Amino acid sequence: MKAITCSAPGGPEVLQLTEVPDPVPTPEQLLVRVRATALNRADTLQRLGHYPPPPGESEILGLELAGEVEAVGTAVKGFAPGDRVFGLVGGGAYAEKAVIDARMAMPIPAGWSFVQAAAVPEVFFTAQETLFTLAQLKAGETVLIHAAASGVGTAAIQMAREVGARILITAGSGEKIERCLALGATAGCQYKERDFSDWVQEITNGEGVDVIEDFIGAAYWERNLRCLKSGGRLVLVGLMGGAKVEANLAVLMTKRLQVFGSVLRSRPLADKIAITERFRSQWLPLLIAGRIQPIIDRVFPLARASEAHRYMEENRNIGKIILTVE
Repeated sequence: MKAITCSAPGGPEVLQLTEVPDPVPTPEQLLVRVRATALNRADTLQRLGHYPPPPGESEILGLELAGEVEAVGTAVKGFAPGDRVFGLVGGGAYAEKAVIDARMAMPIPAGWSFVQAAAVPEVFFTAQETLFTLAQLKAGETVLIHAAASGVGTAAIQMAREVGARILITAGSGEKIERCLALGATAGCQYKERDFSDWVQEITNGEGVDVIEDFIGAAYWERNLRCLKSGGRLVLVGLMGGAKVEANLAVLMTKRLQVFGSVLRSRPLADKIAITERFRSQWLPLLIAGRIQPIIDRVFPLARASEAHRYMEENRNIGKIILTVE
């Protein structure tokens, strides 16, 4: 089969379309003819050599897929060749074929395209687990979502809107803020023009926010703590601004703050199956009904994966970047 491989750690130019052996499904897996996959920041980190796949997972990039079942493992029930499926994988989706544990695979709803389905798993699973399973965001609370025009950010805005939260966001341009407001955000701060922590204090009349969804890490640490109310919850989803901080623990204690960290890729399979089930019961019906939707920025063919990576690293996208596999 054809797949995108890395000639060596480095920039987008190291991504090459090459011939590799077909994956072989275990008894619990499906072999899927991939029709679409999507970019995630984890892909760019792996390409740079900073985020190796968990043991046993494919070295090929790609954490989500949509396609058609080509073969079914001997222990699998409920799927047959030709079924249209989508789901989260630990790697391997930048390819013509990939394997997925059958308990992680979901039937693609009627009327959905492969592109639409491929844009869902990573971002909606992440927003679900961080905002709701960990931070327990509720109706009437205020959430601050950083990098709000990203795939996870656009999913998180819509999900927070559905539960009745007040949604403050940061983004890097006026266009991105306008798109986020159209999705349901209450107000936005262009972080390149002013300090977001001053803006949060101003817009909340000094009260702060209940929950913060943060992809930046160290560079935002002090300002995030300033933005939180007493009893507030900070969820760290990414470390784009560094991983190490010097912390004043007294602030955490006196404000009774909670700090959560979250990754999906290295979680045990049992956890990922439970996450998939929560999504299927709580959020997939809203996607099928059209009340929330994946936001898709651009679609590239698989052979142009390097161009897609460059586009992501320039922070030009609003929502998901998709790769189609012909």
